[in-house]
Formats: sequence, structure tokens, C-alpha cells
Amino acid sequence: MGDSAMSAPSLPPVGAPPPPPPVPPVSAGADDASSQALAEAFSTSFKIVKFLMAGLVLVFLCSGMFVVQPNQLAIVLQFGRPVGTGPEQLKKPGWHWAWPYPINEVVRIPIGEIQTVTSTAGWHATTPEMEALGQEPSPQGILRPEADGYTLTGDGNIIHVRATVKYRITDPVRYVFGFAHAPTLLTNLLNNAILYASARMSADAALYKDKAGFRDLVLERVRQLIAQADLGITLEPSDVETKTPVDVRAAFEEVNSAEQERSRKISDALGYQDQVTTRALGEAQAILARAAGASNRLVTAIAAEARAFQDQLPEYRKNPELFRQRLLAARLSRIMTNVQEKFFLPERPEGQSRELRLQLSREPIRREAPASR
Repeated sequence: MGDSAMSAPSLPPVGAPPPPPPVPPVSAGADDASSQALAEAFSTSFKIVKFLMAGLVLVFLCSGMFVVQPNQLAIVLQFGRPVGTGPEQLKKPGWHWAWPYPINEVVRIPIGEIQTVTSTAGWHATTPEMEALGQEPSPQGILRPEADGYTLTGDGNIIHVRATVKYRITDPVRYVFGFAHAPTLLTNLLNNAILYASARMSADAALYKDKAGFRDLVLERVRQLIAQADLGITLEPSDVETKTPVDVRAAFEEVNSAEQERSRKISDALGYQDQVTTRALGEAQAILARAAGASNRLVTAIAAEARAFQDQLPEYRKNPELFRQRLLAARLSRIMTNVQEKFFLPERPEGQSRELRLQLSREPIRREAPASR
């Protein structure tokens, strides 16, 4: 084949679409304008991205601001460890800053508030609605250990006990970081104290006679366990409630009524004993006083008579017969003055005796009192 044949353009196959028109060549001035516009667009985008990143960083840093309330202390954790040492670990009330989470974490501790934990290990099954209405579960005839808590007393009886302990946090670092969950530990200590006190007191004392003593024993045991565990808290005035199981309450009430009646009878008997003893002692003292007075009077009278006889002894020695006559006359004068009826028996000249007969059984003679003038 010749060169003319080789250089001839090839024809498109039959039925093929026509080729696209040729693109005109771009000039150098148009290329520069598009590159400049693209550069300006990228520059504006970078400025917007920088502004957004700066805003995000500012928001991130500002999110680390936190406020500690007046009744709180705060501890900042950095990757789980407290920041600072000693008192520096505790953030006092006011504004503070820390790296935002997850770098730092703020733990708030309510030291000014009274915290409360309640032990229900020894209490019967109940609901908040029943508590609000003051209702108790209806008697079931049996104790349900799966639902009802209880404690055993020292005399082998079953009672219900519920304790509510109030406390304040005194060592925040120990309270927060010394235990996995301090309120749970305190609840377990309270359960221990309830069982400890119940085993050392009778049901009658815990329910009726010495409820204050039972409460004090529970709280004292809680204080001992808190001191042993170094929990970092201080107990506030708390309450311990005891109750008889509802199924046997009537029997407990009967026993308590009988005990009260017995105590009343014993008290009445002791009061009567004291009254009788006091009266008897008073009467004995009065009798002794009268006897001592009579004895003193008798001794005084005898002493006076003895002195009178001693004074009259010289006269008797001078003339015994005359002394006897005078003494007899004095006695007869006193006797005759006091008697109502007098009988005179004159002596018979011949010296013979006379017979005197007195009617002792006759009616006494009434004597009229002289009329007053």
C-alpha cells in the first residue's frame, strides 16, 4: 500500500455516534482567577474552623468551672486519684476550676447535712404507703422469714426492731476513699448492733420496761464499731423502735398487763407496809416516851418521899410513939377528906368489941350537887 493510503483518515463505523466537538483551549488568565478564588475559599474555611476550634476549647475549659455549696466540701480526682495532699485536697465553698471530665472528676461531700441510714433487718415487711398511713401487715398466723425481719432476744423471744441512725461526716477523705460505699457499711454495722443488743436483753425489757436502755445499748454498740472501722463520722441523736409481732401481740399485752398488775399489787403492799411500820414506830415512840415520863415522875416522887422520911427521922428517934400518932392522924385526915361516907365507932367504956356490918351491895346514895349561887 502507498503512503497516500496510510495517511488517509479512517472513517467511523457505520451506525456509531458522531464524535464530540473539540474543547477550545483555556487561556492562562482564566486559570489564575479560578485558583485565586479557590485559595480564598480555603482561607475563609480555615478561619472559620480556627474560630470554631477556639470556641470549643474555650467552652471545654469553662466547663471545668464548678461551685462548692456552703454545706459541702469537694475533692478533685485526676484520673481517679485525689489532687493535692492533706488539707489541700478539700475544696472549700466557693468557685473552683478543674480540668473537665475525663481528665478530672469532682466529688462533692455534704459535710454540713445530717445523713441518715435505717436498718430494716429486724423489721416486718411494709411499704411506704403503709408507713404513711400508720398501717401494719395483717396477721398471717406464721412468721415469714423471706419477707419479715426479726431478732431473737436473750430469753428466746422474737421481736421486731428498726433503728434509724443520723450522723455527720467529720473526715471526708476517709469517708469517701476509705470504703467502697460508707452508707452500706454503716447499715451493716447497725444491723450488727441490733442483733447484739437483742441477744443481751429480754423481750419484756426491750418492749416495755427498759426501751431507753435497749436504745442506748444499740447506739453504744454502733459507736464502738464506728470507732473500730474509723469511718470518719460522728453520730447525732438517733432512734430505735421495738415492736411485738402482730400475730402474738395479744399474748404479749396480756403478759404485760399481768406484770403491771403484779407490780401495782407489790407497790400497794409495800406502801401499806411502810404505813403500818411508820405508825407502829410512832406508837412505840409514844409509849416509850410516856413510860419514860411515868418512870421519871415515879422516881422523883419516891426520891421526894425518901427525903421527907430522911427529914422526919430525927423526930421519930426522939419520940417514936408520938411520931406514929402524928403520921396516923395525917393519913386519917387525908383519907377522911376524900371519902364520901364516914362511919364512926366510938369506943365502949367497958372495953368490949363492937360488931360492924356494912351493906356493900346496896344502891349507892345519890347526892345532889349544891346549887350554884
